[in-house]
Amino acid sequence: MEYDKAEKAAFILKTIAHPVRLRILELLDCNNRLSVSEICERLNCEQSLTSHHLSNMKLKGILSSQREGKNIFYSLKEKAVMNIMSCLEECKCNMG
Repeated sequence: MEYDKAEKAAFILKTIAHPVRLRILELLDCNNRLSVSEICERLNCEQSLTSHHLSNMKLKGILSSQREGKNIFYSLKEKAVMNIMSCLEECKCNMG
């Protein structure tokens, strides 16, 4: 693996290394964009915790957001993250 690719993969893995963040990414991959309240509802997670994870991933360039009135909608910005997610899913399947 080239150094630049390894560095980018390590950055993404470090950023998404939390079960809630992995679940958020799966939701956004399937739904294109969701509001904070929709994500909270689907994950059955408190809004403060969800907002913390969303803000962190946005700050690191993984997600983008758009405000519409009182709602903030999030979507995937860094599409390469889903390649890594696919690899993780494949490893999980092979591990039992």
